[in-house]
Amino acid sequence: MYVISVAAELVRVHPRTLRIYELEGLICPARTRTNIRLYSENDIRRVLWIRHLTRNLGVNLAGVRVLFELEERLGTRILETLYEDRDTSTDQLPDTDRYETSKPQGAK
Repeated sequence: MYVISVAAELVRVHPRTLRIYELEGLICPARTRTNIRLYSENDIRRVLWIRHLTRNLGVNLAGVRVLFELEERLGTRILETLYEDRDTSTDQLPDTDRYETSKPQGAK
């Protein structure tokens, strides 16, 4: 679990961006008793997907929400399946392993 500053550094976004994603219902970090946000590995992966969809494919946050809801309803990872079927020479999957090897100091 990561506090917001560490999570933001891991995925290379501003902490405000993570708050916006939470406000939009795209991620739901856990909270401590003192209301500090704690981001899980799954939250980090979702942020990486959000960044990929918005920056590389031009999907807006409402579209990202629809895609995530579809995945939940179908009970399958449709985004990963779609990319397995495509030629990955031009569209790269989000690097969900990058943050695991380059954790900032103080990350747990």
